[in-house]
Amino acid sequence: METTTRSGIVIIGSGFSGIGMAVKLKEAGYHDFVILEKAADLGGTWRDNVYPGCACDVPSHMYSFSFELNPSWSRMFSPRQEIWEYMRACVDKYGVGPHLRYGRHVVGLEWDDDAREWEVTTEDGGVWRANAVVSGIGALHIPKFPEIPGRDSFAGPSFHSAEWDHSVDLSGKRVAVIGTGASAIQFVPRIAPEVAHLTVFQRTPPWIQPKPDFAFPPAVKRALALPGAARTLRTGIYWLLETRALGFAVDPRLMKVHERLALRHLERQVPDPELRAKLTPDYTIGCKRILISSDYYPALTRPNVTLETSGIASITENSIVTASGEEIPVDVIIYGTGFKVVDALQDQRIIGRGGLKIQEAWREGVEAYYGVATAGFPNLFFLLGPNTGLGHNSVVFMIESQVHYVLECLRLLSRTKARALDVRPQHQRSYNDRLQERLRRLVWNEGGCRSWYLDEHGVNRTIWPGFTFEYWARTRRIDPAAFELIY
Repeated sequence: METTTRSGIVIIGSGFSGIGMAVKLKEAGYHDFVILEKAADLGGTWRDNVYPGCACDVPSHMYSFSFELNPSWSRMFSPRQEIWEYMRACVDKYGVGPHLRYGRHVVGLEWDDDAREWEVTTEDGGVWRANAVVSGIGALHIPKFPEIPGRDSFAGPSFHSAEWDHSVDLSGKRVAVIGTGASAIQFVPRIAPEVAHLTVFQRTPPWIQPKPDFAFPPAVKRALALPGAARTLRTGIYWLLETRALGFAVDPRLMKVHERLALRHLERQVPDPELRAKLTPDYTIGCKRILISSDYYPALTRPNVTLETSGIASITENSIVTASGEEIPVDVIIYGTGFKVVDALQDQRIIGRGGLKIQEAWREGVEAYYGVATAGFPNLFFLLGPNTGLGHNSVVFMIESQVHYVLECLRLLSRTKARALDVRPQHQRSYNDRLQERLRRLVWNEGGCRSWYLDEHGVNRTIWPGFTFEYWARTRRIDPAAFELIY
């Protein structure tokens, strides 16, 4: 059992959220903090996801920190390894390394009403006492498996794409891929040429647009290193991506141009009308995440690849039985079935004021004030919390906005000499009522599909329903009246 360690601020997680928060804390003069990371290395999503073809689906120059532009990205859409190396470079450049504590899996947060501070417990028995906690765990780290009868009876290798087993040699194997989301469309084209036969089980076809990816020539990299060049490119990409929010946040009818682009892409790449029909979505584009790929459709047209759409009835020791009764022999099963997004927050052991559990606070749904603070949990701040995800731009932009807001909260504490601040329930309620009223009119709730954006009640707890510059503007300043100050 370890002794109790004191720290002014505890950051949980060392992905983009944790690193961004740490850099800005040091810049603002806060040096008494630690980053508790459950793994043996930093990186979050970009450390864990090592499946073939893993890459970002947001342009590199936008999927990065605004304070650390990288003119040397190799491609428009960077591969996973390069993003991971960029994060390491940020940690080294800004002196974040000494604040990192690896192998510290946080399993509990409990607010001490008397001491007015947080007790943070890790899996190895470690205890930290902190004035404030910043949760940067993200949402895409708890793999989700489908409830299929007999799933545990399968005798061959099976794994989730987020926990790729590189010890399994797929060469010459009969492989089944369950799921056709953002990860599957990246790894399917990579494994299709090496397997004997690949069966892709599709429940709902995704909307897919072409991926405008290309390598940056050395001359372009040199040009981007000139003063202001990388910033100009980033600004252009930002506003180009932001125009997509017109269909998401203003009028779903404006998504028609994206629908036509996706349908033309499908028609060009899949000449077989029967296969094309199976791949044509029947719901409004944007209702689920729009995917980008220029090699997924061609992979499905290979002679050794079959797209199965009849559904899965059960899994046996060495086969998958479809809803139509067909038994398909398989040697390996790969689940590309996404993550438990809402559960990532709701399943945590967090106890706030007066013994309030986070599950009780969220019994009617996961919510927070600007996605950052939840009533009853003083000095606890979420990065990429409820309703701050995006369907059109870079979440790193949102993270930076939230980091700024957390710093504004800390500055308010410094100015007022208060021990803690807690968002007032009526302000949180008013904010979320307005947010959900806006969401109900938009494509995610009325597009005719069921997505991971929605909770079990069909309420969107994931997406920000507007332009990112709206969120940026609203988080530039803190409204002191929205918070109770605790002395």
